[in-house]
Amino acid sequence: MMGASPEYSQKRSGAYFTPADVSAALVAWACRKPTDRMIDPSCGDGQFLAHHRNSVGIEQNPVSAHRAIQRAPGALVHEGDFFTWAIETRERFECAAGNPPFIRYQTFKGDVRRRALDLCLDLGARFSGLTSSWAPFIVATAGLLKRGGRMAFVLPAEIGHAPYAAPLLEYLVTSFSTVHIIAVRRKLFPTLSEDCWLLYADGFGGRADAIDLTVLDEFVPDRVPPKPTLRVNLEEWRTVWGRRLRPYLLPASVRRVYAAALADPDTHRLSDFASVGIGYVSGNNDFFHLRPSDAKRLRIPAGLLQPSLRNGRAMPDRQITNATVESWVRKDEPVLLLRLTRDQELPAAVRNYLDSSAGREARQGYKCRNRAPWYAVPDVQIPDFVLSYMSGRNANLVRNSAGVSCTNSVHAVRVQDRALAARLLPQWSSPFVRLSCELEGHALGGGMLKLEPREAGRIVFPSATAVKAADEEELEDAIGSLQRWRHYAD
Repeated sequence: MMGASPEYSQKRSGAYFTPADVSAALVAWACRKPTDRMIDPSCGDGQFLAHHRNSVGIEQNPVSAHRAIQRAPGALVHEGDFFTWAIETRERFECAAGNPPFIRYQTFKGDVRRRALDLCLDLGARFSGLTSSWAPFIVATAGLLKRGGRMAFVLPAEIGHAPYAAPLLEYLVTSFSTVHIIAVRRKLFPTLSEDCWLLYADGFGGRADAIDLTVLDEFVPDRVPPKPTLRVNLEEWRTVWGRRLRPYLLPASVRRVYAAALADPDTHRLSDFASVGIGYVSGNNDFFHLRPSDAKRLRIPAGLLQPSLRNGRAMPDRQITNATVESWVRKDEPVLLLRLTRDQELPAAVRNYLDSSAGREARQGYKCRNRAPWYAVPDVQIPDFVLSYMSGRNANLVRNSAGVSCTNSVHAVRVQDRALAARLLPQWSSPFVRLSCELEGHALGGGMLKLEPREAGRIVFPSATAVKAADEEELEDAIGSLQRWRHYAD
């Protein structure tokens, strides 16, 4: 990608070129004879096209498209947007292979996203506006196959857990006779934080009665796909696991125990007794969070300063107490939120701070300039508990005994049923609940576990019967296994 314009930079376009042995294996899976016509919807520098002469590639990056033409002179390379091309072309293919760009929804936008989502809807797959681009790429490519066609792709490991993976998998099982996912623990791209799995789908126009899943520690390229480790029952996948494949990385015995707990009416989820939301967004943390020494120097009234937890690194193990806040103050950490309301009269010292050079700069930020008044930070809450948003070994739930607020770097937990919370929250550090955090959350990269609010709300607190049925050692092994899959325990 050297020499590409910023618009087509690797980070922005999501393009990471596939190792040659991996691309050769996937082309071999998809192409059965030399006359098969193959499509690569995002061909990059022609890595896949070079393995099969009778190919067509689409590439929006002009630099990469030129390299693809040089690398695969027998192929036909079109420069431009794949979704536009897919809507307009009448050509159909026996097979497809490639590595679609892993573009997040924030940069997959505008007319390109609209065309992509509309095309997928016409083909029978409904994606939300939060989907990453790779999922529509797969559906749109499948729509270009002839009956009986096949495809083989590198996919992000999000296929195992992301909400937008569900409509993709539903489309695949209703459109192909065989849907085979290969989950690979060790990275296919050693320098990329993104974990990648593989997809092989065969028999376009058919309907699968299960999802074939192969669980591998390391992928060794071969000319045929690896044998499935298990067949995923579609009804169980939909009803028990919320259309997620990640639970199938665990042994069947652990899945049975977890599923039995879910079926027990005395089992609860966190959302049954508490709400989980993000903390406030200040718009400029450095401006709105003052050190005690700066607040004193600026003569900001103490009544306008709210102690606040700025990030998960400052969280203690069990609870935030007055002593915790006093420790922050002694260390002169920037933990005092300037908490101003919409209609209050501002003291002269505060007006001076707001009109300082730092204040003039802060008010130009996106969040600040789009609220009135710009200095009134909205949604400042005092939660009952604070939950880590991103975690290493374990997700941390901390009681807020000191009444601090928190930024969106952590989650604010508000208890709604105090009796149920008092009974269940002591289980937080138990093996079952820790396993639930691993199952309901997802790997972020760098070994971190990420819990979105909706994922945190699904954390399971098992019934007493389910706890008795579980083998704690087996649960601990399962926790360690999922941590290895997110590369925390490597």
